[in-house]
Amino acid sequence: MDEAMVCVALAALTDGPQHTAQEALEVVPNAAGLYAIHGDLLAVKELAAGAADHPLYVGKAERSLVGRDLRTHFATGKTGFSTLRRTLSALLREPLGLRAVPRNLARPDGSANYSLESSGDERLTEWMHARLQLSVWVGPDGVVLDEVETAVLNVLRPPLNLAKMGSLGDRRVKAARAAMAEEARAWQEA
Repeated sequence: MDEAMVCVALAALTDGPQHTAQEALEVVPNAAGLYAIHGDLLAVKELAAGAADHPLYVGKAERSLVGRDLRTHFATGKTGFSTLRRTLSALLREPLGLRAVPRNLARPDGSANYSLESSGDERLTEWMHARLQLSVWVGPDGVVLDEVETAVLNVLRPPLNLAKMGSLGDRRVKAARAAMAEEARAWQEA
């Protein structure tokens, strides 16, 4: 592992420019890399997680930062395909009045990868656009993003990450997500 590369990635994700989702559409490259999600003071308070000067979540985009972040994490209708959106929805279930539904309403499969009813999904997107910002690091050609991501996670320990966090994964987040998944499995069309 190239420690200098990890340091550059850490600096970009923690001290580099942070963009709203709207700003990011203009400046984030359509390239592979790592991203960090940062929350404002109200987001940190509502989520009861982390600190405003520390990333809430860090992830990797193997193909496109624009595609993974802006067209998945920050997009209405993508909760069933976004770990970040599922975690946020679980933690914001009560304040935003969110209701879990199966990821595919036409063929509910009992998956833990739940989605949200459409108006709740829109409320989550609005909350994210108002409260969260994104910083990115573009990986150089040939870099193994998974290795850099693991090293960054080991340093930053973002509170909303569950994968690769071992026993440090937040039990409260896991319990909240499990409750949402159970609600989706019990879903019945009204």
